[in-house]
Amino acid sequence: MDVILFALRVAAALLLMAFVGAVLVMLWRDFQAVSQEIDTRTRRRGRLVVLHSTDGINLPGKSFPLLPLTTLGRSPSNTVHLDDVFASAEHAMLTLRSGQWWLEDRGSSNGTRLNGYRVEEPIVLSAGDVIGIGQIELKLELEE
Repeated sequence: MDVILFALRVAAALLLMAFVGAVLVMLWRDFQAVSQEIDTRTRRRGRLVVLHSTDGINLPGKSFPLLPLTTLGRSPSNTVHLDDVFASAEHAMLTLRSGQWWLEDRGSSNGTRLNGYRVEEPIVLSAGDVIGIGQIELKLELEE
């Protein structure tokens, strides 16, 4: 009888360890999937480089990483904060859609320029394009 009880205890302990091991494996796989998703969402896909600025903060050569949704404007809540009196609080937005970057003016007072031309509707961007917001010019550099 003691042998049977001992065998049952050992079996229960082994089943418990197997269950805990399976839970740990599932947690590890979930952690890996979430880490990969976060890395994909925050991975640098390019940058905006300041070419010309009069705001005293964003000096020429300063760069801002591009995220899948990058907002530009005077408000500190934007991805790219531009301290320019001619920039609106939420001036423009860059979005990554189907592998292409799009520039959209967000109803700003002074408008957004792309290569010197005013942006009237969302437009596809290319590497080397120059975005003008107020007195600041930003060059788009994309990573391949």
